[in-house]
Amino acid sequence: MSEAVSRRSAMRLLAAAGTAGAALGAAACAPEVPPGAAAPRAPAAAPPAEAKGAARIDALLERLTLDEKTALLHGARDPAPLGQAGYVPGVPRLGIPALRLADGPAGVRVAEPATALPAPVLLASAFEPALAREYGRVLGREGRALGQDVLLGPMANLIRTPYAGRNFETFAEDPTLTADLVGELVRGIQDEGLIATVKHFALNNQEHGRDTVDVIAAEQTLHETELRGFEAAVAAGAGAVMGAYNKVNGVHACESKPLLDELLRGSWGFDGWVMSDRDATHSTVAAIGAGLDMEMPAGTHFGAPLREAVRGGSVPEAAVDLAVHRILTTLDRFGLLAARPAARPPRDAAAGARTARKVATAGAVLLRNEHGTLPLTGAAARSIAVIGPTGQVPFVGGGGSAQVVPDGATAPLTAIRRRAGNGASVHYALGEDVYGRPLPPNLLTPAAALDERTVAPGQVWSHEGEFRLTADDEWTLLVHYTGKRPAVRLDGQDLFPVRQGVAEYFAGGLLGSAPDGMSVRRRTLALKAGVHRLAVNAEGGQKGQRFRLRHTTGAIRAADLAEAVRTAKSARSVVLFAYEDATEGRDRTSLALPGGQDRLIEAVAAANPRTTVVLNTSSSTTMPWLPRTGAVLQMYYPGQEGGGATADLLFGDVDPGGRLTQTFPADERATPVGGDPLRYPGVSGRQEYSEGVHVGHRWYDAQRVAPLFPFGHGLSYTTWHYEKLTVRPGRAGLRVEFTVRNTGRRKGTEVAQVYVGPAPELELDQPVRALAGYRRLVLAPGEAQRVTVDLGVRALSSWDPEQHAWVLGSGRREVFVGRSSRELPLRAKAVVTSR
Repeated sequence: MSEAVSRRSAMRLLAAAGTAGAALGAAACAPEVPPGAAAPRAPAAAPPAEAKGAARIDALLERLTLDEKTALLHGARDPAPLGQAGYVPGVPRLGIPALRLADGPAGVRVAEPATALPAPVLLASAFEPALAREYGRVLGREGRALGQDVLLGPMANLIRTPYAGRNFETFAEDPTLTADLVGELVRGIQDEGLIATVKHFALNNQEHGRDTVDVIAAEQTLHETELRGFEAAVAAGAGAVMGAYNKVNGVHACESKPLLDELLRGSWGFDGWVMSDRDATHSTVAAIGAGLDMEMPAGTHFGAPLREAVRGGSVPEAAVDLAVHRILTTLDRFGLLAARPAARPPRDAAAGARTARKVATAGAVLLRNEHGTLPLTGAAARSIAVIGPTGQVPFVGGGGSAQVVPDGATAPLTAIRRRAGNGASVHYALGEDVYGRPLPPNLLTPAAALDERTVAPGQVWSHEGEFRLTADDEWTLLVHYTGKRPAVRLDGQDLFPVRQGVAEYFAGGLLGSAPDGMSVRRRTLALKAGVHRLAVNAEGGQKGQRFRLRHTTGAIRAADLAEAVRTAKSARSVVLFAYEDATEGRDRTSLALPGGQDRLIEAVAAANPRTTVVLNTSSSTTMPWLPRTGAVLQMYYPGQEGGGATADLLFGDVDPGGRLTQTFPADERATPVGGDPLRYPGVSGRQEYSEGVHVGHRWYDAQRVAPLFPFGHGLSYTTWHYEKLTVRPGRAGLRVEFTVRNTGRRKGTEVAQVYVGPAPELELDQPVRALAGYRRLVLAPGEAQRVTVDLGVRALSSWDPEQHAWVLGSGRREVFVGRSSRELPLRAKAVVTSR
């Protein structure tokens, strides 16, 4: 028997052993078939085309060398980079193409322009799976058009804590809504031929300590909350899964056999490949043994170490073959191994922009609207003050791997002026300076101009001088630069000590760069009266660079606030834009708006009660100023079309169609993880999901805590009435029917929500109410619609850790219908049977 045939046989034995182990894992951890549901059928014989593909891949494996195989599992430097996340060299002699992997939760992240879509949390707020599929198709087409093969998205982790830095990249605190949207987004991406990679498997619900934290979660908690989105992605046919950084129940996620082999492949039948997150692999032998197929390119545990492990006998080559087989099988499924692969489509920037605007308006959530503040009509639409830095500088998206180079983005101020028309008066005030004012040239002794300096290639420019403060003050010093970040020292202290590479990658989406594209870093310090010494050292590097040093002071902040108040008093209506800049790599430290924004809103709303606050924030925020405002519009990070979408909403050209997918707490200490450091951020590297199945709104209901705004909340420019609820047994669960009527005088959008109570006969922990279904409706004035929502077996089931399976919650169940988790005017009971 030849060595190649021997290896292939060994690989098949290993795969069979893995299947047997997965079957054990399924018995111990999985088969999700509730009582009364059809049992899974035995696998049918592979169709001819599939069998032919498998034979072709077997033949390719026989011809691959060990070096080529391990290169397919590790990646390399791209000879023609486009700024994407990773590159895997192909094997040209065998017709195996290179792979390019791009970040892209809200648009394809490469160095070329792409459609900057609204953040996924804004998409989710539309409660519309069909829109998620459309969003996915934009990602899929653009990824293919921009030369990419794999998209590192969507992110299916739940919003567990409002502090998490990547809440804007994911969808919801609710597992049912998340599962629905993730599944359709995967289908949309892959409709266009791009491979979707659902991430981060699993329990990557925070950035704080994400590389090391050990997340402890019970089996029921896992299956009923975090795993739902990943399971939906697998059911939708996701081509790849990305393992998380953190540990899960004591083992790094990328080395967890229970997660990767037993659950993902054994119980769910995943047949794609598993890759690590960047630098999330910690052991060559343990990772590939657990079922990790590919280390994210630039890692250090596959590649040469994997080859040496095979040659040394600690890793069987059959394990490498199995991993390569999974990757090649997925490439074949997507037509990438064809002799003539499908041609890449051209970018359709106009179509992408249309979808971006559609999503931004569909997902915008009107949180508050008193005394008809919105929409802007009549005199209110002809005299407007626009205030805040993100009114003038479009806030497109968050930082880190979610950043996208947009085709362009219109500032909200420009869009508002355009929509208001020539006869209107629209004035602008900054309110808060986030990029700084130039330092006076004569500030330092000896003097130096520090605004707009150029350093030639290979040159270094340095200056050191003193300045005197006559009184204590709070200063923010900012450096803007185009090359290597200049070193700035104040009184001997390095103001920007963070390691450059990490800092640059995890910069925020708004504050990390100036309107002209220069990178920005800032530091706020309390300075005492007296003499201070400032030193600057800037290197030109290979290409040369420009830089500038700027500042804000207490006097500057006071003057900006006073100007904002004067502008607000002079206008009929105020639109005040507030921001919070989130990014991968760090969690929020507070739910309050940063800087002096709370003080700014208080002052402006006191001067003009017809103040609308537009929130460009990543997640929930506290609002001590809320009672003073006229309206609050939650826009999250609205993408490149956010300016126009915001104007559409303010003037009532569209009805705000979004509803909250996360609860906004009234007090940041009163959240599902608040007050217990073991829940968040963890203690001594260990974190416990002791809230169990009570994630998000379920916790608020269980603890009877009043939120600021509940899950599912969102106002409309019209009014709604619910009536005539009936609930009866359906073919596989319950059929819920009710009538929704638009009782106002405007066409509007409503999201009708159905919740189900616990099963009294089920001796398991259950939510007080769980979201079980929903329907997005658009109705004309006076129009009524009879709505039918079918609650399937899964919606009525709980995970039993003793049976390691879903069990139907039979008996008398209560069903609630309404506009949010806390506004449920209709309720009825029906008996669920396990027949």
